[in-house]
Amino acid sequence: MERITYERRKRSSKREPKLEELPIETVTYELGEGERVCSCCGSTLHEMSTETRNELAIIPPQVKVVRHVRKVYACRRCEREAIRTPIVTAPMPQPVCPGSLASPSSLAYVMTQKYVDSQPLYRQEQQFARLGLTISRQTLANWMIRGAEWLALLYDRMHEHLRKQDILHADETTLQVLREPGKSAETPSYLWLYRTGRTGPPIVLDDYQPTRNGDHARKFLSGFTGYLHVDGYAGYHKVPGVTLVGCWAHARRKFDEALKALPAGSSNTETAAQEGLAFCNELFAIERELKDASPEERHAVRLERSKPVVEAYWAWLRKQRSRTLPKSLLGQAIAYSLSQWDKLTAFLQDGRLELDNNRSERSIKPFVIGRKNWLFANTPRGAKASATIYSVIETAKENGLQSV
Repeated sequence: MERITYERRKRSSKREPKLEELPIETVTYELGEGERVCSCCGSTLHEMSTETRNELAIIPPQVKVVRHVRKVYACRRCEREAIRTPIVTAPMPQPVCPGSLASPSSLAYVMTQKYVDSQPLYRQEQQFARLGLTISRQTLANWMIRGAEWLALLYDRMHEHLRKQDILHADETTLQVLREPGKSAETPSYLWLYRTGRTGPPIVLDDYQPTRNGDHARKFLSGFTGYLHVDGYAGYHKVPGVTLVGCWAHARRKFDEALKALPAGSSNTETAAQEGLAFCNELFAIERELKDASPEERHAVRLERSKPVVEAYWAWLRKQRSRTLPKSLLGQAIAYSLSQWDKLTAFLQDGRLELDNNRSERSIKPFVIGRKNWLFANTPRGAKASATIYSVIETAKENGLQSV
């Protein structure tokens, strides 16, 4: 005989700590009254203890129709005696997509599948078909565009808050749009990412643009004055009134690439590339020690410990430039640091600044991963919708809100 009960897990298990927040369905197995007899003496058996094991049960998604019916009312007396009969209709919520089957929950589900789990719409079309529902990928795309129009209200508000901050990060990556007016399908478009720093309220915004022209950054950040963490792209120089902060991770990466390109069997310890890498590693080691420091403490330690390293690195770069082939990987690594010097040393000005631009690279990574699956956007309107949805989702994740 079995009995099923439901409860929330009240205490966590060290063995399975991730199960503590899940609902629990308990299935209890008991002997029947006639079976609780001792096989030795015939006496009645009593419950001595229990044995327990856990399993994970997965409930597949279910689709149902929510039929909205609103009633219309009229006055019988006025119908008999009056010239006009007032008609009163019960209020009903407006649909998110007039004339379609879309609901808030279905829009959220499709958005989560594509923009969180990187499931292309054509795969979702197949999944819905297995559930007995025929919805084309074009219909799903239209849902995303319409949903993004609602989310644009939130996007615009976050954009206002973003420009009021005094420390931001920026990055950009390619995006293929098939039907971009005046461009071939092979010509890349761009997704620009802007986000707040470690001290500001977590805001992540993506902005779709057809080109990589720095004027797009200038327009998007209009009104922003402060520090802007960037990589080595010169287009950000078009943003007026800001102090550009360079990325030491990019500088370090170029020396690392030069080391990896060395012939097999060569000694890394004696190479100039290893020396350049060591300067960068020393700065990052200091930053790791300052992970939990206040901005004031971080600024003071940087002036005391990081600044001498930076100055020694500057002298080393100038010395190595005349000894290195400009087109070699090592020569390119040295040239990068020299050309970016004002930006690379800007982190010494304020303890709130960061040594690298990895914060923005982490925020743009979900888009890059998703792009490998859905490959392209069909139209600029769809690309803009994707940028809006990604912005809301990534901002929600940065603020500790998880999709279910």
